[in-house]
Amino acid sequence: MIRSSITWLTASLLILLWLPLLAISRLFDRDPVLYRTGFLFRKLGNALLYINPAWRLHISGETITNPRNPYMVVSNHQSLADIPLISNLPWEMKWMGKVEVFKLPIIGWMMRLSGDISVDRKNPRSGAQALIKAQRYLERRCSVMIFPEGTRTLDGRVRPFTDGAFHLAIRAKVPVLPLAVDGSRDCIPKNSWKFGKPSDIHLKVLPPIDTSSMTIDDVPALRDKVRLAIMKEVAQWRSVLIEEVDGLAPRKNSDVPI
Repeated sequence: MIRSSITWLTASLLILLWLPLLAISRLFDRDPVLYRTGFLFRKLGNALLYINPAWRLHISGETITNPRNPYMVVSNHQSLADIPLISNLPWEMKWMGKVEVFKLPIIGWMMRLSGDISVDRKNPRSGAQALIKAQRYLERRCSVMIFPEGTRTLDGRVRPFTDGAFHLAIRAKVPVLPLAVDGSRDCIPKNSWKFGKPSDIHLKVLPPIDTSSMTIDDVPALRDKVRLAIMKEVAQWRSVLIEEVDGLAPRKNSDVPI
């Protein structure tokens, strides 16, 4: 409890410090996608990781040499900690998130300042507008980040993926960049303010998947290919069969190899 209290207090002070920095950056940022301002916001993730020694993040996989080469970035989603943890990747990408988060004081203001994309899940028109905005970012050479599960996993398994991110990637003719994350589920347990026990979190950048020759008819195959690649990584980290991390599979042992 003491560790959690100190961490939250320090994090709150950092967030309060970051807000005026973002406001100043936004004032002088002439990039149409606010790349510098957004990247400064992601740096908050580095700071939050630094002040929390219980989060031991291990990043591996592909190296992105050109940060302005746009990708449709997708990841599995285990906890709220995924957002600051993934923000430690060394490039800017606009995050798509539910509108309720954008209404929060300070954090919501910073998301708006950095150009992130809000979605009202109760309004289909809002979803369409969000995808249009995301496509504009991609066209202006800025990556976009979406959790295709839609929400955090409840049991640690990878939930079904929605099609939106993959439709967008194919329409914009940009590669899909899958991310696999594991170990973050108990970093900030759901419905609790206390941080979990010290844990190792693995974040891997998987090889990008080219969409330049794909059509909308390829969306289901692309979606399933990306989800399978992510599940394989999670299963390997846990040393279990892939069926044990598949949210669509029944919970039972299987002889099928990973």
